[in-house]
Amino acid sequence: MEKTKILFVCHGNICRSPMAEFRLKDLVRRANAENRFQIDSAAVSSEEEGNPVYPPARRKLAEHGISCAGKTARRIEKSDYDEYDLIIGMDADNLRRMRAFFGGDPRRKLGLLLDRSPHPRDVADPWYTGDFESCWRDIDAGCRDLFARLTGKEK
Repeated sequence: MEKTKILFVCHGNICRSPMAEFRLKDLVRRANAENRFQIDSAAVSSEEEGNPVYPPARRKLAEHGISCAGKTARRIEKSDYDEYDLIIGMDADNLRRMRAFFGGDPRRKLGLLLDRSPHPRDVADPWYTGDFESCWRDIDAGCRDLFARLTGKEK
């Protein structure tokens, strides 16, 4: 069985996209479905390249029993478009920058985490808002919804 490959993307790959990466990995692990998914995260900018997950984001994951040990920020690469089945941004600016970087979206792989939620919106950047709790709630809801859609299981 071929794995579904998912790449989460945010501005710097130190807050939102790694939180989504490790939350979805946690859901997948709990469902014993690791053999069905490959999940990673990246940034639209190179500002934080090589840096670890931002401490408040690490703490928020740890509050939920999730480790992101060893994760360092990386920038998206042209090859990611061919490598991944879904490339999921956190906000409209991420999506705009991904479309520009990849030269469009001919295979309709790009989207936003909360696009299909009852209240579609951006996942606010906690780097600027300082609100890691609201960010977590949005990411948790988005990842649960995505997992349910991909596995055909109710949330």
